[in-house]
Amino acid sequence: MRILVLGAGGTGGYFGGRLAQAGADVTFLVRPARAQSLAREGLRIRSPLGDADLAVACTTADHLPALAAANPFDLVLLACKAYDLDSAIAAVAPAVGPATTVLPILNGLLHYEALDARFGRDRVLGGLCFISASKGADGGIVHHARPASITFGERDGGGSGRVAAFAALCAQAGIDCRAVDDIAREQWIKFSFLAALAAGTCLMRGSVGEVVAAEGGAGFMRALHGECLAVAAAAGQPIPEPAQATALAQLTATGSAIKASMLRDLEAGQAVEAAHIVGDMLHRARTAGLEAPLLQAAWVHLQVYQAGRAANRPS
Repeated sequence: MRILVLGAGGTGGYFGGRLAQAGADVTFLVRPARAQSLAREGLRIRSPLGDADLAVACTTADHLPALAAANPFDLVLLACKAYDLDSAIAAVAPAVGPATTVLPILNGLLHYEALDARFGRDRVLGGLCFISASKGADGGIVHHARPASITFGERDGGGSGRVAAFAALCAQAGIDCRAVDDIAREQWIKFSFLAALAAGTCLMRGSVGEVVAAEGGAGFMRALHGECLAVAAAAGQPIPEPAQATALAQLTATGSAIKASMLRDLEAGQAVEAAHIVGDMLHRARTAGLEAPLLQAAWVHLQVYQAGRAANRPS
């Protein structure tokens, strides 16, 4: 299986690097400056699961069409931020041929409409990941905690040869992976948890532990999670009781230092995936005729942040 990974940042760099480390045929699509640094220094991974210093193949947008024409790619792994989706689609389009599969591991669900419109629904698998990783100041990949998993599957259910082939590569690379028959259920489990975590910690500008330490904080997080569960149920994807219990335990854990990555981006003054996660969950609630006042408050808060960031950006 010949794989193209968009970018060599925290998520794509980690998973693509692990696949390359195990001998998979992986090429990273990167900007020219990143291509030069990878050629000069290689891809460095620093992780609780083991460090790696790798020589990796990479290409740039100018060279991708010829490269794909000469040796087509079987799989394109998309691990970009949601706000970069349009540019990501344009960047990888030359690599997506008649037999190419696209596997997005972005947060949320909103990106599928755009991917289906550009590439066709039959070419796009369902996917998600759990990882806390970033690109360090020296260009290396820093994996911050032990979890690093990918879950994926056919969006219409069942198994397939392409799912089995990628699962085998992940297993060979030592990547914690799950090839599932019902990817929609797994996506809604993560989406409902992540939307509550992002909305709650961003609105209150604090970790889970800081929120629940406040009077009424635990009840606030339970109510916020309840709004997200109601949206999932209205969408025909009720969250199973064990998954609800696991999520709620994390959202109300005393002393927890957990923050949504969206809050970390917000605190750093960076762009955030607000529309793709909190905004989309709220809009789905409205479409279903559900009241979601806490999601609405968080969405307003995030819009104000984004407007202020845009206004202060140097022209």
